[in-house]
Amino acid sequence: PAAEFGQWAYDFSDPDGPQLGTVAVPGMSSVYETEDPVVLIGEHTHLGVQLPDEIKDPVDLIVLVDRARNYFAERKFLVMELEENPGMISIGAFSSFEEFPSTAKIMGHVTLVQIPWLPSMQKKKSGFMEEDQLF
Repeated sequence: PAAEFGQWAYDFSDPDGPQLGTVAVPGMSSVYETEDPVVLIGEHTHLGVQLPDEIKDPVDLIVLVDRARNYFAERKFLVMELEENPGMISIGAFSSFEEFPSTAKIMGHVTLVQIPWLPSMQKKKSGFMEEDQLF
């Protein structure tokens, strides 16, 4: 069962199988409405997420996927398994069904991507007290 609205901590481990870990994500409607959640960990470079130029090393991102949404939707990020690469998944978004690869099986929709806060993301102080008080 889902946690109380506004709260979210989900245990993805299986007591009878391998321990896969626990992931806590912020409580919000998109997370709360995820019916069959699974979390993927991926490097920002492989996912096509742009981070500040100061970041040279790959950064691990948390990708929350709803496996219950295994159907096509325009302009939504889909997790797919291509027939020519069994066991490997890809993430992509398409403007129309005609662009969608015919050999792909939809595994779910991406509902959240969480980027960790990194020191290089901190805004530089301007020297104006009015602006710097926000930090």
